[in-house]
Amino acid sequence: MEVGNMRHLETDKAARHIRNRRMKNTIFHGVLLLATGFGIVVLGLLLYQILKTGWGWLDVDFLLSMPSRFPQKAGIKSALVGSIWVIGLTAAFAFPLGVGTAIYLEEYSNKKSFLNKILQLNISNLAGVPSIVYGMLGLAVFVRLLKFERSILSGALTLTLLILPVIIVAAQEAIKSVPSSLKQGSFALGVTKWQTITGVVLPYALPGILTGSILALSRAMGEAAPLIMIGAAGYIAFLPSGPMDSFTVLPIQIFNWTSRPQEEFQHIAAAGILVLMILLLSANAFAIVLRNKYQNRMD
Repeated sequence: MEVGNMRHLETDKAARHIRNRRMKNTIFHGVLLLATGFGIVVLGLLLYQILKTGWGWLDVDFLLSMPSRFPQKAGIKSALVGSIWVIGLTAAFAFPLGVGTAIYLEEYSNKKSFLNKILQLNISNLAGVPSIVYGMLGLAVFVRLLKFERSILSGALTLTLLILPVIIVAAQEAIKSVPSSLKQGSFALGVTKWQTITGVVLPYALPGILTGSILALSRAMGEAAPLIMIGAAGYIAFLPSGPMDSFTVLPIQIFNWTSRPQEEFQHIAAAGILVLMILLLSANAFAIVLRNKYQNRMD
């Protein structure tokens, strides 16, 4: 009898434990669902407000006109061209540096060495540093120390520092995903290490590298704080013709319009936000298409 009672008590205890875990799981699931729903509702309201405010001002003239103190004549042409200049140079600097660093850390460096551990720790920490800190660093190094002044080159180098840790981490994870059997098979055929990296590792890791890089560039496209720190102008009435010219970008132009007291400038700021959103969504969609294309090719 005592043995039976003990088994009965243990069974009841186990059943209560299971019920408590299920109840906690249900509560936690509900909290997460509410948080997600709240975020979606707020995002939907913001998108609705932006579309309602700026859609009527979004046309070809708005895209092809220079900024003006008159809202009816104001456009984003100089800011759009400036964004293309800055993001183009940022991609040219960040992509080879980030991928090259990832290849070195994963394929050449001694992972157990103190230097490798320090590099990995710093890269992980730099990925979480606020963007304004990179702006202060860009102001001190590129604008004042290297005398690049408040130019497109200074802005591109600052944004390169901002997104470089993200690209390195994404490229490292993509390289780690390459099966070791592919590399060993390449070495068995007498191929050199560099040929294995360029002919086997990089093609296999390319979808992940491209996806991470494009998403990092999308982040850079929407940054305003570091560019404000290095002195990007809020009003440019000409198109930049080289990397040493003064510039403005879409986030700064939008910020400039939102600070104006006239209601019309709030409408064209909303139209500028729509253009920036279209560019960001296009970049993200392009990353997805590239990833799927190269994954299908590898399969």
